[in-house]
Amino acid sequence: MRSLAHWGILAIEAANKNIKKIAQKMTFTYKDWHGMLPFALHEYCTSVHTSTGATPFSLVYNLEVVLPVEVEVPSMRVLMKAKLD
Repeated sequence: MRSLAHWGILAIEAANKNIKKIAQKMTFTYKDWHGMLPFALHEYCTSVHTSTGATPFSLVYNLEVVLPVEVEVPSMRVLMKAKLD
């Protein structure tokens, strides 16, 4: 039987692999990956994961993330939330 620490390490490795894939899609050369890392992390944390059915952001903060573009151009989700409050 594997320890809880082992499963934690496997989960971290899986997350790192996914973040690496996202960053690779966003970069043009191997030298500019560090500039895209914040955007890759943002995409990873705000995307729904099939294993949990939720975003990592919502699991940590118990809130749905509002994307920066939704502040300037409100989405239907943001408008509906504003009308309910």
